[in-house]
Amino acid sequence: MRVTCLSGGVGGAKLARGLQDALAPGELTVIGNVGDDVEVLGMHVSPDLDSVLYALAGLNDEERGWGRAGESWRTLGAAVEWGGAGWFMLGDLDLGLHLVRTEALRDGDRLSAVTARLVEAAGLETRLLPATDDPLRTFVVTEEAGRLAFQEWFVARRHADEVDGIELEGAEAARPAPEVVEAIEGADLLVVAPSNPYVSIGPILGVPAIRDALAGRDARCVAVSPLIGGRAVKGPLDRMLTRMAGGTTPAHLAGRYEGLIDVLVIDRADAPADAHVPLIVTETLMRDRASARALAETVLEAGA
Repeated sequence: MRVTCLSGGVGGAKLARGLQDALAPGELTVIGNVGDDVEVLGMHVSPDLDSVLYALAGLNDEERGWGRAGESWRTLGAAVEWGGAGWFMLGDLDLGLHLVRTEALRDGDRLSAVTARLVEAAGLETRLLPATDDPLRTFVVTEEAGRLAFQEWFVARRHADEVDGIELEGAEAARPAPEVVEAIEGADLLVVAPSNPYVSIGPILGVPAIRDALAGRDARCVAVSPLIGGRAVKGPLDRMLTRMAGGTTPAHLAGRYEGLIDVLVIDRADAPADAHVPLIVTETLMRDRASARALAETVLEAGA
């Protein structure tokens, strides 16, 4: 069974790991968000791609929820001592990946080609594809601070500013990375991970050819809600949905994907509910690898 999953953020990475565990080797393709990408201390960082890569490879820090397990911070601490920026947490182990990626990009390689080599180095058979190799960056529009680059708002300002809108710089001109459209059109099942629809999945769908491919698909598309009891498991999604969509019910969330999904999987805490697509009720909190696989199996059953 060929499954293609659109993913961004920690929740998306966890479900990707669950899907990988539930499927045969090589059956999963993950299309990752690159709107969060940022340059820090001269290095190109792809936070969402890295979260998925670390989760698939079993390298992620499950307690902290991001970055690598067993991480240390001596290099960043030394950089700060010499006057460098310390607002974005770059761990010592994490830096190795960023150095390799940055060097390759400066040598003229595409992000998709670099990502493929990193996946191979991790010994994975799952494909991890950036949505696009072209420049695409997410900005949030706030009343308090105006227009902010995503990482400035999310990390530096701890997403304290209420969001009135999202702007995707470069999205209209962006082309899908190689194999992305083919992965959507050739899938037996499409999955939208439990990621923020505005700033994690939104930038992927902001690439016109990707959205068109998803809208014109033959396979079923199952989305998983990132909300439990109307609240985000992590991050500001509940505040964003309340402010920009008017609420945090399954109907409000499904509305973000109107015309793109066939089924929405929601947590028991959000039932009973109604939406414009059928709802499947289950436990969606991924506490560990076993619960992530259980959720993935429910998603696969929903798409059967």
